[in-house]
Amino acid sequence: MYLRKLSICNFRKLKSVEIPFEPGLNILVGPNNVGKTTVIDALRALLSNQDEPTPRLSEDDIYRPKQGPPAGAIEFHYVFDGLTPDDEADFLSALVPNTEGELEAHIFVRYSDPDKSTGRLRAKRWGGLHEENTLSLEMMEDLRGVYLPPLRDAALGLRPNRSSQLARLLHILVDDAGKLGIDEALKGLDEELKQHPPLINLQSAITDRHSGMVGARLAQSLEVNLSGSDFKRFSSRLALMVDAFEIEQNGLGFNNLIFMAVVLSEMASNQESAYRGLIVEEPEAHLHPQLQAVLLRYLENIAIQAATTETPEHNAPTSPPNPRVQVFVTSHSPNFASIAKLSSLICLTETDACVTSFQPHSVVFGKGKREKLERYLDVTRAELFFARRIIFVEGAAELMLVSVLAQKCGHSLRDHAVSLISVEGLNFDCFLPLFGKGRICIPVAVITDADPSEEVGGKAQALYPKSGEAIQVSDNTQAMLKLSDEFVGVFHGVKTLEYDLALYASNRTAMLKTLKLLHPKIGIEVEASVVAATDDAAKAKALFSGMFERSSNNVSKGRFGQALAQELSDSGAGCDVPPYVRKAIEHVCGNVPPP
Repeated sequence: MYLRKLSICNFRKLKSVEIPFEPGLNILVGPNNVGKTTVIDALRALLSNQDEPTPRLSEDDIYRPKQGPPAGAIEFHYVFDGLTPDDEADFLSALVPNTEGELEAHIFVRYSDPDKSTGRLRAKRWGGLHEENTLSLEMMEDLRGVYLPPLRDAALGLRPNRSSQLARLLHILVDDAGKLGIDEALKGLDEELKQHPPLINLQSAITDRHSGMVGARLAQSLEVNLSGSDFKRFSSRLALMVDAFEIEQNGLGFNNLIFMAVVLSEMASNQESAYRGLIVEEPEAHLHPQLQAVLLRYLENIAIQAATTETPEHNAPTSPPNPRVQVFVTSHSPNFASIAKLSSLICLTETDACVTSFQPHSVVFGKGKREKLERYLDVTRAELFFARRIIFVEGAAELMLVSVLAQKCGHSLRDHAVSLISVEGLNFDCFLPLFGKGRICIPVAVITDADPSEEVGGKAQALYPKSGEAIQVSDNTQAMLKLSDEFVGVFHGVKTLEYDLALYASNRTAMLKTLKLLHPKIGIEVEASVVAATDDAAKAKALFSGMFERSSNNVSKGRFGQALAQELSDSGAGCDVPPYVRKAIEHVCGNVPPP
């Protein structure tokens, strides 16, 4: 069985949200303070263990509207699917048929009735559709969860003690015959050690001194032996060495990996629980990108893999298959988001109205678009899952220039928490389906080229329109315009960014100066062509074509964009920002209503 859905009501900043989960790995991503830890605590309200008890909630945890005091109860609704016949028997009072007639386990937790002295809320748990069906202790024990908090001390969880992860794993893996064998081995070792002269001398020194101190009548029988001479005491003293060093001497990152390996081994080997869930906050803590990738791939495998039954050698008893473990992860790491499968990502976004959840894999992409998105979601572009506002641009030149143009408009993209993301020449059509109403609900602006053309002699010929001239945009731009809604705005000029900049005299001065610094000969040649042209459109064409439409040795757009951005920043000179760029910036900065 697995947790298919969690509904959260009236909890902290989550007024009402429903989060669907996959049977295997689930990665919660989103900006800081959007509610990821709140979701984790909602999971922990049901899935807990003796070391990590359920969260204690107070009146301060009740959702607080912008106007008025907090009111009502905190409620969680868990829906478990994929039940086996044994699971159905164990959760009989919680069973509810779904629309297809299949049985699901519905479990509710409500926090209400605050204690008058402490303000702590009382928890009520029940299964099924009737509150009288109180969740039994057996049901609670059947729901096994392990929580790994952020910035955890992994070495502490592996130190020798009765409840250490090593002791737990050993108790699960050993049977009665194994315990007896360890007891006999320890007793044999104890007897053998007692025959060594150092221990004989130690025993004599202590007993002689003790007898001399209290006298023969009061003297007690003293015997030096192993402190862990039976299985139970031995397991509580078990320690893990790493490359011949104590675990405390090992690095934090590798200790976290070792600790998770022990925890997952214990969960996968535990046959007593019907459900097993691992909850990990920020697993990227202490791990560099390479180890993050290693951990992610392992979590993907352990979450979905049910080990097949194998026949051991030497006629040993057959082990039952390892049960599945459902994994829940929160992350702030673009590395995780960039290499994770879309099917495992769950995005949390916050609007003025509420916090919503969205699964990217639910989007119906065009043919090949999903695969294209997964291929190109590198670390930089994976920032889109953590952004609060986004401007998408086509390439390196726009990436360099738009931030400077925003400053010329009086806006700081950094102050407005705007992420500037280049698709590096790709079409936007594999990114945009993730955004908009009902999806990732954040302000998004796409700055793209119009690329107008006309057909001459059966061939498309580029056009060079005047500022403000009516144009017919390319089919690609036209398709993107159809994706606009209250969150997503698509903005284009009359041709391309460089051409649109060159339509203004003040911009041409800075552009020619930059060109002459990069390519003196080309700069002088192009400047002469610009001066000879008659109007702004002709001058813009001469400048644009002279750089990027040469018969050979075209100027690099990325290098020119970087140099021009530096010139505009350093000189402090005025700049005419093309209207469509200004509108895009104002759209994401929230200064004007969406188009």
